[in-house]
Amino acid sequence: MNTLTASHGLARSAAPATPMVNALSIDVEDYFQVSAFAPHVRRDDWDAMECRVERNIDRILELLSDAGAKATFFTLGWVAERYPELVRRIADGGHELASHGFAHQRATEQSADEFRADIALAKAILEDIGGREVRGYRAPSFSIGKTNPWAFDAISEAGYRYSSSLYPIRHDHYGVPDAPRFAHEVRPGLLEVPAATVRLFSANWPAGGGGYFRLLPYAVSRWSLRRINARDGRPAMFYFHPWELDPEQPRIDGPGLKTRFRHYLNLHRMAPRIACLLRDFRWDRADRVFLDAAA
Repeated sequence: MNTLTASHGLARSAAPATPMVNALSIDVEDYFQVSAFAPHVRRDDWDAMECRVERNIDRILELLSDAGAKATFFTLGWVAERYPELVRRIADGGHELASHGFAHQRATEQSADEFRADIALAKAILEDIGGREVRGYRAPSFSIGKTNPWAFDAISEAGYRYSSSLYPIRHDHYGVPDAPRFAHEVRPGLLEVPAATVRLFSANWPAGGGGYFRLLPYAVSRWSLRRINARDGRPAMFYFHPWELDPEQPRIDGPGLKTRFRHYLNLHRMAPRIACLLRDFRWDRADRVFLDAAA
């Protein structure tokens, strides 16, 4: 033992481990395209609505640039068609361009043929605009589960390499509570990467972002992600939406109290929380965190 170490009563130790890299993802859709608003906003009226997705994505890109982080953008084909320069800014910034389908219809509300057409169209549009292969897909509202396992066959046949369409929790609109919590192969060559959960009291609890990130104190998300990284030894898949950083978005008429509460609460706190998230954890694209690791 050298003199300096001995005089300070210190033992040699290995350098601290590098913090785990998690996957950050953004579902690129506008405020009026949220599934909970579907009964109150007709798809035929989307083009007449005030679109705010472009300014909100630019704000997210700035936050990511300031933090030196990369992310995956699960982008609607409908948005890509109308804002091709936005798609190019995402791709040119080194972020992953992935698919959220074309028309933001839940997989559970489509026939198999409708679903195949929707995800194939979105992939073609995104690849044509972005000039890059689109390898990832996320179903709107995590709408793949026990009632439509054929969707995984369609995703694989369309040429995607991974999906992030399961949330292993119990929820009134989605969720498969007994699904595997971590990345797993659902079809040969197709990886499913569920949104992050924490296992407590024999149940899975949400830790992957979305409304829970806004509704609960930030410390809950920070503790949950640290637990997943440290105790489970796994990277987490986290997500949020551009409209969640937009407290000035137009209000939709008609939704009930629960829907309004879930959608509008703490929008003004979202940007500072994302900044904290980017500071407290290491983030990268989902394809690099999961596909490259599997390879």
